[in-house]
Amino acid sequence: MSYIEANKAAWEEAFDNRFPNWGDDDHERLKDGRFALLNEAVRRELEAIDLNGKTVAQFCCNNGGELLSLVLGSGASHGVGFDIAENIIGQARETAVKTGIENCDFAAYNILDIPEGYHSRFDFIFFTIGAIIWFEDLRLLFEKTAKCLKTGGLLLINDFHPVMNMLALPGDDCFDQSRLDRFAYSYFTREPWVTNDGMGYMTDKYESKPFTSYSHTMSAIVNALSEHRIKTIKLNEYDSSDDDGLTGVYKNKGIPLSFVLIAEKS
Repeated sequence: MSYIEANKAAWEEAFDNRFPNWGDDDHERLKDGRFALLNEAVRRELEAIDLNGKTVAQFCCNNGGELLSLVLGSGASHGVGFDIAENIIGQARETAVKTGIENCDFAAYNILDIPEGYHSRFDFIFFTIGAIIWFEDLRLLFEKTAKCLKTGGLLLINDFHPVMNMLALPGDDCFDQSRLDRFAYSYFTREPWVTNDGMGYMTDKYESKPFTSYSHTMSAIVNALSEHRIKTIKLNEYDSSDDDGLTGVYKNKGIPLSFVLIAEKS
């Protein structure tokens, strides 16, 4: 079994063990304002991008709330969300129906295996926090992204800053609350991160199937994009993020914790 197949099984198991009613009220939360389910840094960038009448996609869309929020707020003509977990995609479809959004589709695919019918189809593709870490080879990921973007199409990536991978977090053996200025891990590590205690934002801790993720340096991200004619046109870094569970202990301490990158397919 490949690491991607194993991650699919782990994600689907996590959804089956989700907190009671997790995601069930997203159709109500979508009424809270423009781009309601997207974080402040992403909302700020989207305000400056004209997506009215455009076709958009989210890779690793989870349960669809962010894509639905984008389509509602931007006036996009059509949106497609892709995620590997079939049961999570099922909830995305249910939320679209509850919200009355008919111009969004959701498809359960390994992102690397998105069919050719979606190639050159999208004006805008985005990844949000915690997405690109599930791919060992960014060149393959951004090759598929480039194929799905139209020429001149935009890509937005919002994720934890690669420096985050150097920090010890509560629960790590090397975490020291009195030494938050000390890095615990190498920035250049290529070893996979394997966990088997559930998915914290969705479940309580339990002995789960293994999740395997990978850290990537900023240069690896930018270079892999460039290799497929996706030119970085903006990169903003922040000392906070919208996930206090992971970054709260280091928030506003001068350490880069998240970033937003915007790039264009030439």
